[in-house]
Amino acid sequence: MNDSSWGAPPHAGPQAGQAGSPAGQAGAPAGYWGPTDQGTGQGYDHGHGPDSGQVPDSGQGYGQGYGPSPAQGYGQGPGQGYDLGRTQGYDQGYDQGYVQGAGPAGPAYDAQNAPQTRPMPIVPDDVPAYGSDQDDDRGAARLSGPLFRDETFRNDTPSAQPLPHAAAPQNPEPMPDAPQPTPAPQKKSAGRDLGAAIGVGVGLGVVIVASLFVVKAVFVGVVAVAVVVGLWELTSRLQERKGIKAPLVPLALGGAAMVVAGYARGAEGAWVALALTGLAVLVWRMTEPPEGYLRDVTAGLFAAFYVPFLATFVAMMLTADDGPFRVMTFLLLTVVSDTGAYAVGWRFGTHKLAPRISPGKTREGLVGAVLFAMVAGALCMQFLIDDGTWWQGLLLGVAVAASATLGDLGESMIKRDLGIKDMGTLLPGHGGIMDRLDSLLPTAPVVWLLMVLFVGSG
Repeated sequence: MNDSSWGAPPHAGPQAGQAGSPAGQAGAPAGYWGPTDQGTGQGYDHGHGPDSGQVPDSGQGYGQGYGPSPAQGYGQGPGQGYDLGRTQGYDQGYDQGYVQGAGPAGPAYDAQNAPQTRPMPIVPDDVPAYGSDQDDDRGAARLSGPLFRDETFRNDTPSAQPLPHAAAPQNPEPMPDAPQPTPAPQKKSAGRDLGAAIGVGVGLGVVIVASLFVVKAVFVGVVAVAVVVGLWELTSRLQERKGIKAPLVPLALGGAAMVVAGYARGAEGAWVALALTGLAVLVWRMTEPPEGYLRDVTAGLFAAFYVPFLATFVAMMLTADDGPFRVMTFLLLTVVSDTGAYAVGWRFGTHKLAPRISPGKTREGLVGAVLFAMVAGALCMQFLIDDGTWWQGLLLGVAVAASATLGDLGESMIKRDLGIKDMGTLLPGHGGIMDRLDSLLPTAPVVWLLMVLFVGSG
């Protein structure tokens, strides 16, 4: 830039430093303008305020330069220029600044009214901002100091000076933890009240054995009562947790009739009773609104098959001459299988059998169930069942262990779907009746069928 004055007729002009952003409004007077000279080009906005920054100025436009000769002069117009304000960047707007125009040669302003300044340096576009993309008037790029020797800053107080770049705080090396005492190994817990569980189990065993060997009909009644209570527990949990209203009255009446029909008429009577129970469920549900009808009757048919129909095979075992011993073998093998699985799994179990269904069951427990059931099956078939042999008992033990485990997993699936731990609370230490029938119900048809194959139905 040339600091000399151009001999143009004096008149009041704008200040050199009025930019599109307020950051460059504190500049020096611009001098006087010539009357005729016009030109176009890119202009620089030169401000002498306490601002040093580069404000984004977008757009190239036409400028008006005044002077008697083609030279550098002041111009007015929308142009692209540097605004030396608080921040560094382009300033978008109508700038009044230096414009390189194509006008007649001549001075742009009087030297007597213009301060002596140095030519404005070209500031690069990629100067990093201090703090954020849009800094306020607290000084954005002041780390390098003022751009001009005669430039001063407002509020040059120690607090306004930029802070040196301090190194990022280094996290101190963590101190090694003090040696903690080794926790005492926790004792494995059974998860239930073993005292109550054993007491209830012994009491149930006495009732079953007494009714089984004294009067067979009494035992059939015990089975029917267990079926009705199991149906009540199952339907109650379905309604509480899922809103499924399986008809309990036809299920209870049909379930008890199913057990009696199986004992009196065998498999044929059991199938007929199951069909009639299903029909009663369909009709009973028609007395209520149709919403959810299919859901409710489906749950009712499932309950009729799952609880009373499977229990009917226990009553059919009782009809043989050695029926009480067959039922006793069935009960013993199921209980021994569960006990072996629990004992071995609790002591040696490390590999989960079905963690998504029943996290407490292990593969080691399954092996224990098979071994215990095989030994018990061999002894029972050899000494309790007419015409039975020990090797039949081995096969029977494997089948019972498999069916009892699958039955337990099946009810665990139901309880997980319902979001409950036990089906009921009638039996302290055991849960509900259904929590004891879970492995017995699917095992009953397996034992009945193998007994018929091994020694006949007599």
